[in-house]
Amino acid sequence: MTIWEAVAVFAAGLGAGTINTIVGSGTLITFPVLLAFGLPPVTANVSNTLGLVPGSLSGAFGYRRELVGQRRRVLRFGLTALTGGLGGAILLLALPSKAFDTIVPALIGLALVLVIAQPKLAAALRARRARNGTTADRDGGWALLLGLLLASAYGGYFGAAQGVLYLSLMGLLLSEDLQRINALKNVLAAIVNGVAALFFLFVAHFDWTAVALIAVGSTLGGQLGATVGRRLPPTALRAVIVVVGLLAIVQLLLK
Repeated sequence: MTIWEAVAVFAAGLGAGTINTIVGSGTLITFPVLLAFGLPPVTANVSNTLGLVPGSLSGAFGYRRELVGQRRRVLRFGLTALTGGLGGAILLLALPSKAFDTIVPALIGLALVLVIAQPKLAAALRARRARNGTTADRDGGWALLLGLLLASAYGGYFGAAQGVLYLSLMGLLLSEDLQRINALKNVLAAIVNGVAALFFLFVAHFDWTAVALIAVGSTLGGQLGATVGRRLPPTALRAVIVVVGLLAIVQLLLK
């Protein structure tokens, strides 16, 4: 790897760490860069996954204030994310590389619809519960756990726009501020990246230079993303989520 290639990989890691903390989809920055410099797809994927782990942890730490009072959710959702992430990592090595190409853009598109419609959908759900005299499950119930399991499996497999899926699911099924949901999203992403990377250590080949450059860049980006993301009002944060998600769909369809 030349010095300019190293600079480009570091910059991609910085951008990925920043956007992952705010929304997700940082893989859509780093993965194409690694491919452009000649890494085989699976090597690029696993190297990217491991390199982004420190960035995910950095982003979760940056959002630590928003995690106060969510210990039960972190434990419950974290176990679900760990299970799904490990399953997705196994699928990466077992399935053809194009197995998810058709369904992933559709999943992201559905997630964006949920993000846009979430305030009205959540209000309708609250009104329905009020009419029926019922209360919402504080942790989203089994529907949310199943959704997080599937989103985490996708994250362990590839992970582009994984954060958008998390935000849409939790935004709809949890009665929480979007910033507190974003904090949970960062923890779940860190768990999925971590368990997938740990699995890959035993069965896959890494480009350790790329891993190191992305790790350093994404760690710095995680702190930057936490600073920027926390200052965004809910409407602006939703707009960022939608823009990033649409770019993810375009890139996945054109690759």
